[in-house]
Amino acid sequence: MPSSRGIRLAAAVVTVALATSACGLGSSGSSTDAGAPAPAKVGGTITLETLQLKPTFTDYMTGVIAAYEKEHPGTEVNWVDIPFQGAQEKLTADAAAGNLPDVVNLNPQFGQALEAKGLFVDMDRAAADVKPTYVPGAWSAFQVPGQQGSFALPWYLTSEVTMYNKDLFAKAGLDPQKPPATFDELLADGAKLSAAGKGAFFGIHPALENRFVTDLAKQGVPLLDASGKKWTFNTPEAVAYLQKLVDAYKGGVYPQDSLTQNHSKENEAYQSGRIGLLPSGPNFLATIKKNAADIAADTGVGPQITGPAGATNMSVMGLLVPKAGKNQGTALDFAKYLSNAQNQLAFSKIVTILPSTLESLKDPYFKAEGDTTPEGTARRISAEQIAKAKNLVPVQYDSRVTAAVIGKVQLALQGKLSPQAALDQAVEEADKITGAAG
Repeated sequence: MPSSRGIRLAAAVVTVALATSACGLGSSGSSTDAGAPAPAKVGGTITLETLQLKPTFTDYMTGVIAAYEKEHPGTEVNWVDIPFQGAQEKLTADAAAGNLPDVVNLNPQFGQALEAKGLFVDMDRAAADVKPTYVPGAWSAFQVPGQQGSFALPWYLTSEVTMYNKDLFAKAGLDPQKPPATFDELLADGAKLSAAGKGAFFGIHPALENRFVTDLAKQGVPLLDASGKKWTFNTPEAVAYLQKLVDAYKGGVYPQDSLTQNHSKENEAYQSGRIGLLPSGPNFLATIKKNAADIAADTGVGPQITGPAGATNMSVMGLLVPKAGKNQGTALDFAKYLSNAQNQLAFSKIVTILPSTLESLKDPYFKAEGDTTPEGTARRISAEQIAKAKNLVPVQYDSRVTAAVIGKVQLALQGKLSPQAALDQAVEEADKITGAAG
């Protein structure tokens, strides 16, 4: 896990393009045709592949692996950690060649592109014994709408909080103890911050790739129909929300050069004091503290921005077991071990993430009683949110759909398309990608 991204890697992986249609990955299938549960035999060697956890979490991972091997004599886990850059190409090529690792760490959107080829074990069947121990919303994050089954064990989670610069709030005449709670409040506070900043600082960064569709879902906009192919987010409510973003951009709420920038630039802007609000994963507090101690000292933390229904999103990383693995018994057993309550609790105490296991979340650590630091507050708020949170964005919203949609939204913010035309064209493009068009 990269220190600058933490669990936000889950969202970052979404931005990686996949072109599985050209890869000839086995026969088409889904998690509904998972076949018989994995064999129970445990022994021999497996390979675990993770995304950029070294070197920050090397001690933790090697400790878990050593403990597993000690408890299961005759087993050996070879841990391979690959950099984020180029991971897409490597995994796609490995899948095409039939060389996927025995256990692979992916997020739902990245994994589903491979799952569309029916590559992974159905955990509803193979791990039915442990399913009740996981947060329901995390487990369902790996279900493909319109299909039965689930293609991963949920691993670590995060639930966004609202970080804000209390010093800039005071300069803008806002209450430093009252962060925004709704989208309208977010935009209103952002406008006041930008007005007070007079170009020296602004209210919000748009971070469209990471937030636009998620924010629609939080506001109750239906994203995808039951077929799992037809996109439906060009509703009047979505058009009205996009119009608000257009007005915000014209009104200077966002930095003018931020329109095409991604989430990493949003973090940099917050750490430099250029923006006053950062809705994001609480794990970024550590990065802020490391890179900008003065900004960290002025940072307050509030709950996730939500819509009228209070829908709360979570980001999830999972552990997937390819069907083609030659040692499925050990692979499945190790995936359960790595994601069990004890090991996830220990992982959560290293970085501000949340475990996907219900028992872990009962630990007093997540109540953060008496801990008024931003990290403690964020941990408590995030843990409270996770019980009702879901991964609101369907797994079909992969990097290709993201690029098509955000391109149209950017044109709307630039005034080159009306919000209605932008969303209509975005739906049309997205339908082509998921096979609903024509």
